[in-house]
Amino acid sequence: MITAAIVDDEAPARSELRYLLGSHHDIDVVGEAGTAADADELVRRGGYDVVFLDVELPGLSGLELAPLARAAVVFVTAHERYAVDAFAVEAFDYLLKPVDPERLARVLDRLRAAAPTVPESVAKIPVVAPGGSELLPFDQVYYAQADGDYSRVHTYDRSYLSTSSLGELTARLGSGFVRIHRSHLVNLSKVSAVRRTAPDRIRLQLDDASRTELDVARRQGRELRGRLGL
Repeated sequence: MITAAIVDDEAPARSELRYLLGSHHDIDVVGEAGTAADADELVRRGGYDVVFLDVELPGLSGLELAPLARAAVVFVTAHERYAVDAFAVEAFDYLLKPVDPERLARVLDRLRAAAPTVPESVAKIPVVAPGGSELLPFDQVYYAQADGDYSRVHTYDRSYLSTSSLGELTARLGSGFVRIHRSHLVNLSKVSAVRRTAPDRIRLQLDDASRTELDVARRQGRELRGRLGL
């Protein structure tokens, strides 16, 4: 499965690209942004394999955002003149609007070919344990919490220090984990309940020993509700 984010200030353009990507069953759109501020946060947050990035955003250029992305960048633009600039910032590829389905399919084939495969046996993260380091399987992680420049990784009934930042963990753990707040990264498979705390705010309850509850930041609420089918 390839996870994707879409950044475009025009809602119809986002909708059309999401529709085209939806015809490819191994592509999962996990995030969208339509403003410069939301785009900046989405690109920096990571947690996806590719971002389809509009070049011209009000107040911000996609060319400025691209180097911040923790993923492959495919520029989507109405102007062919940006092609040279796109490759100057090491973009994976670019698409011209309106997006041609066959051209998009070729880009996706290239992404599939370039995607690294991680054997289940090495899908682990190192954490600090008494006497040294311990390798923790991804599926044992319930959530991770920012801890200064490092992070604290929580399992069913224990927590460990990780020398990776929360951003680094977001990129490594993949699409099953979602950044719900600047300070929290959650394994969606460990969410047991969702509660509404305000008209535009929700709180997650996890299925760990402590039944941990974590608030979702307002900006992440809409994306998360979509991922959970709410």
